[in-house]
Amino acid sequence: MSKKSSKEIRLFIDGKWVDGDESFILKDKFDGSDVAVVHTASKDQVSKATNSALQAQISSNFKPYDRYLVLSKLATIMEAKVEEIARTIVADSGLTITDARNETKRAIQTMIICAEEAKRITGEVIPISGAPGYTGRIGFTVRHPLGVICAITPFNAPLNTVCHKVGPAIAAGNAVVVKPAALTPMTSELLVSLLLEAGLPPKLISLLNGGGTTVGQWLLEDPIPSFYAFTGSTAVGEHITRTVGIRKTQLELGSLSSTIICEDGDIAKAAELCVNASFRKAGQVCTSIQRLYVHSDVEAEFVREVSKHLSSKHVGDPTEDQTFVGPLISLQETERVESWVKDAVDKGAALSHGGKRIGNVFGPTVLSQVDQSMLVMQKEIFGPVVTIRPFQDLNQAISEANDTPYGLAAGIFTANIKKALLAAETLRFGSVHINETSSSRLDLYPYGGVKMSGHGKEGPKYAIAEMTEERLITIAP
Repeated sequence: MSKKSSKEIRLFIDGKWVDGDESFILKDKFDGSDVAVVHTASKDQVSKATNSALQAQISSNFKPYDRYLVLSKLATIMEAKVEEIARTIVADSGLTITDARNETKRAIQTMIICAEEAKRITGEVIPISGAPGYTGRIGFTVRHPLGVICAITPFNAPLNTVCHKVGPAIAAGNAVVVKPAALTPMTSELLVSLLLEAGLPPKLISLLNGGGTTVGQWLLEDPIPSFYAFTGSTAVGEHITRTVGIRKTQLELGSLSSTIICEDGDIAKAAELCVNASFRKAGQVCTSIQRLYVHSDVEAEFVREVSKHLSSKHVGDPTEDQTFVGPLISLQETERVESWVKDAVDKGAALSHGGKRIGNVFGPTVLSQVDQSMLVMQKEIFGPVVTIRPFQDLNQAISEANDTPYGLAAGIFTANIKKALLAAETLRFGSVHINETSSSRLDLYPYGGVKMSGHGKEGPKYAIAEMTEERLITIAP
């Protein structure tokens, strides 16, 4: 075992760091070297964690202002440790150091917003006097924490997505049990450590490492969590819904995101933004552009602009500042992406750029002359590949973009207000961004999908509403 794997990633249960019953070696996503020994939870440890969290939440006197102080302090601590956190993300996930720094800075903003929202959780006054015979009666609602939030998080945003679940849960006054993706446990361990440093009552958070079919399934079967916040595949989201029954869930699931480039849009700006939106994090983002609909009058110009931007991009070692695209999460995923591209080319697609794999790195790839029936048009590729479909009729492009079971995010570039409003009205996605890409997101946005992309909202204000229950209070004179 190499020196790199001397680090141990442990569990946090009942206010203490503890060993798991078993462990595995976490591998570097770029060079395959050993990174850390990761302890995994047993079924008994899962039960102990949820029971401890529930008792801590019931007995907690953790008031809104105290939550604000802890989350604010956490953001301050994170600001002082951006590089340390970013390097942990790189070692954990294989994301490039640039992507990791950007994610860390976003996560700081997420926690700042959570801190602010902790102080302004409000209900509403009910106009009871508007009902006949009830003059003088008062009605209002208040919001209470649900109890224990179970956060099951993905590998592709091992810090900020965790913050989008943990931050609102704490801000709302809940306890939270975190199960990070098995392939990226280091960042969550660091986040829990920083929360404790910021003053979070230790028993209000638990960290459970392990696989989805073991630890994840035990958490779903456990009767204690009142709410499950999950980001991942639609298949797993469906399984969660079947397992947890009527308990509340927030599910951010699969996607097949589109962006439309009209002939009157800013082509140079659109190309630059689309390159970043298609290939950051090696395309492993739910809102990464997979389908690019480009008006045929500007297709050649747009492809030239995209190729110009990509020609200067470095691919390879994620620890190097100049690297634009690093490794995918695993060799298996890289080989899958490669096979999908080969399938498209074999069926008549043209490689406008890229298409090469070196080890676990697949270079940014642009496919043109694609057919709607190809795998790269029908399923979420979750890799650094974008397809270009020319169009003449905007209604047809919108129809094709809608022709998917998913509906997370879409974008359109146009200078024509009529076209913009048409897109806003008819694109059936949780977010429609005009003169931005499908991947545009600020952490204060309400963020979620429609159709098979899930339900519920992220974004601190909106997640807090999901993670609380509303109670009506009436007072008779």
